[in-house]
Amino acid sequence: MYKILLVEDDKNIIEMICDYFADKSQNTILIDVASDGESGVEMAYESTYDLLLLDVMLPLMDGFEICREVRRFSDVPIMFITARSDQSDILNGYALGCDDYIVKPFSLPVFYNKVNALIKRSKGLVHSPLLTVGDLSLNPNNGIVTSNGKEINLPAKEFIILKTLLENKNCVVLRDTLVMRVWGYDGCSNERLLDTHIKNLRKALGENGGLIKTVIRRGYRIGEIV
Repeated sequence: MYKILLVEDDKNIIEMICDYFADKSQNTILIDVASDGESGVEMAYESTYDLLLLDVMLPLMDGFEICREVRRFSDVPIMFITARSDQSDILNGYALGCDDYIVKPFSLPVFYNKVNALIKRSKGLVHSPLLTVGDLSLNPNNGIVTSNGKEINLPAKEFIILKTLLENKNCVVLRDTLVMRVWGYDGCSNERLLDTHIKNLRKALGENGGLIKTVIRRGYRIGEIV
């Protein structure tokens, strides 16, 4: 049996999730509920869970604050439930150490499958290899980036850029693709911002910054230094 903590203040969403999971899982998934952030942190501290589901907007303490506090004492998988219109929720979540997210309104079957996949991956039931090139690695499960054995703390946008490049190692990732992944829409101003974030990312990675290659008039590629 898996145990989940749902931190959510919308009674309709709570009832919808709990009823669906009870029926679909045949009671192999138990869900505890906290209706505010402070209760959520307290429950996460006092009990052992296989997954935390955190709404972003909560009374007393928001989902980001919960994630930050929980990461001080636990590496439990965390999934954010966030508003579709706010891309910053997703980026901030990854920067703080979340493992996945789902946007409202969401499909219950998709949500259920995401939850199961995340739990299985965290239990080692599904192999999820590191994204690596040279001495640079990114763990897609916990968001940890290491360069030459040293952990690197990246801002959210630069984390997404690096993850996208590593997922397409040795292939050119178009500028438009990176802009869409980071900002969620096209825009010339964001293309200029992209260049700035690439520059900052290279600097943060130190010697491994040279792994990121500029492909003129097309985009960027990550690969071994030759």
